[in-house]
Amino acid sequence: MIQTTLNELLGALLQLVVFLLVPFIWWLIGWRKKEHFIKWIGLKKPEKPQSIAATLLISAIAITIYISASMLCIKRLPDGITLAGSQFSGLGYSGIPAALLYGFIRTGLSEEILFRGFLLKRIANKFGFAVGNTVQALCFGMLHGVPLGIATDSILVAISFTLLPGGFGWFQGWLNEKRFGGSILPSWLIHGTMNFLITLISL
Repeated sequence: MIQTTLNELLGALLQLVVFLLVPFIWWLIGWRKKEHFIKWIGLKKPEKPQSIAATLLISAIAITIYISASMLCIKRLPDGITLAGSQFSGLGYSGIPAALLYGFIRTGLSEEILFRGFLLKRIANKFGFAVGNTVQALCFGMLHGVPLGIATDSILVAISFTLLPGGFGWFQGWLNEKRFGGSILPSWLIHGTMNFLITLISL
């Protein structure tokens, strides 16, 4: 089981480096002298939202809708189709360290940096928040939906699993930018926790 954790650690670090590469080069070329990279990418202390209660309520509703709709779609997938995180199936408690690395680093951190930290901010900087958030959400959704659509040879699956993560990715972008002052830490926490819990179920 130690080998599984080590493999996941290496995989998570590799994916993080790959997802950081384009943002870092972009920052190096045009923003290096204007702002520190960590802050530029959104890894900063969140601002306190105007209404914490409303923010928590909206987040709870969005998470519930997303999980419920996703479970319905997952149940309709053909037999033999495996989802991300299923590689830890059957490991039991010994798989928890690997599941944490998968949820919070390989998927959570790397994807939040690329989509909410880089794409959203750079596009919004030029074309406005609505365009930036929509583009990053669509790209985020396609990252999930296109591979599943190809694996199942189903346009319906591709559309469903593009719209669901895409819609939730839009919400995460809105949450970061409109409630927490541009910090990606809130969406990283939500993203990582959800992925970890989903993976934990399969252990």
